[in-house]
Amino acid sequence: MNAVVEIKDLRVEYPSRELGQKTKVAVNGLTLKVSAGEVFGFLGPNGAGKTTTMNVLLGFVNPTSGSASIFGVDVREPIARQRIGYLPELTYYYKFLNAEELLRFYAKIFNIPKSEREKRIDDVLKLVELDHARTRLIKTYSKGMQQRAGLAQALINDPDLLILDEPTSGLDPLGRMKVREIIQRLKERGKTVLFSSHELGEVETVCDRIGILCQGELRAEGRVADITAQHQTNLERVFLKIVGYQEA
Repeated sequence: MNAVVEIKDLRVEYPSRELGQKTKVAVNGLTLKVSAGEVFGFLGPNGAGKTTTMNVLLGFVNPTSGSASIFGVDVREPIARQRIGYLPELTYYYKFLNAEELLRFYAKIFNIPKSEREKRIDDVLKLVELDHARTRLIKTYSKGMQQRAGLAQALINDPDLLILDEPTSGLDPLGRMKVREIIQRLKERGKTVLFSSHELGEVETVCDRIGILCQGELRAEGRVADITAQHQTNLERVFLKIVGYQEA
């Protein structure tokens, strides 16, 4: 299948704040492909390099070496991001807006024609199950509803690739389930989804393949069933082993 995301020998270094250390390696030699229509999940502890990798794909961070492309276009080219929808881990929306107004604002940013705008807003609000609350101020939404509003803005330009950074962070079980259902619907529509998560059960449920990052390196990649069969144990124990956790 065609590669939507292709990363080759990616390395990202930052200036270090630690005494006696000039640079910190956030991503080290990462090579990865994500195919069209695939749901790919990044797993890893805090500081593993998940968000940095996504920031490279989004053009927020330049690689120190190696390369990354989206739909065959180098991520350093602005045109590479035209077909992307993005949901950051921490979102902030103006408290005086409702969902309709928020989506109109983003639709204008994407230069969506006025004739298409309202239909697009209707479609994404129904997809994320916020149609009933479209005129309520976002500040009155629950955390889960705010996250789904964030997904709606990420979808307003009808992107082919969704990049979601911890989309269920801080949500209760019902909120996490609703986000998983939305990701499944996007997959059924042929969208490609790349997301990071700390929830092992979440990636087992919705992902076609996963990658486990630790200290900036890709330590495991493939289908969950293949990874667990290779290590002859469940995903939780595989993850703990890879990140170096020693059980008492």
